[in-house]
Amino acid sequence: MNIKKIIKLLFFAFILGLITVLGINLLVKHQTDPVIYSNAQDAPKTKVGIIFGAGINNNKPSKYLKDRLDAGIKLYNNHKIDKILLSGDNGSDAHDELTVMKLYCYQHGVDTNKIYLDYAGFDSYSTLYRSKFIFKIDTAILVSQKYHLNRCINIGNKLGVKSYGFAADQGTYQGFKYVSFREYFAVVKSTLDLMIGRKPHFLGEVVNINGPSNYTKE
Repeated sequence: MNIKKIIKLLFFAFILGLITVLGINLLVKHQTDPVIYSNAQDAPKTKVGIIFGAGINNNKPSKYLKDRLDAGIKLYNNHKIDKILLSGDNGSDAHDELTVMKLYCYQHGVDTNKIYLDYAGFDSYSTLYRSKFIFKIDTAILVSQKYHLNRCINIGNKLGVKSYGFAADQGTYQGFKYVSFREYFAVVKSTLDLMIGRKPHFLGEVVNINGPSNYTKE
């Protein structure tokens, strides 16, 4: 096969890949945009709000995470949700999102009996899989920035968690163009995860959302 044919095949493969990525993203966006809310008064009332981890700096929430926590607390204070599931990465003492997240909610008036902790939310797919099969959640409002919500809602719905979204966007974010671009490929990956039925590496014992909170003071 000569060089021209190889280049031609690579070009068509690139175009096909690009169409596939854009097509999947457009479909997911079309299906999920109608259930994303930016005003707490307009958001539906559900038992649980799920807040996704988004990084910490010097044991303080990053701007992404702070805005998510503030948005979830706003839903709680407006009686749109009764309980909050915090899901993040606490894989090491140096990067313990859950401790930062739970203390922030407690310090901002959320009853600790209403806070549930997912210690193995290492990615959005794992968070939503565990919300269904570990925390036994069937309906939830997902709290994150808008760019992230389309993917999360799609995953939740496909896994059996009827999902709504509440956009936490407030101002500008460092690296936003990069994370928005990366999200196109994350949507495709999550679609493949759903197709193959990927299970998270960590599952553990059931913590039923209708039972006692697993919040601890430590």
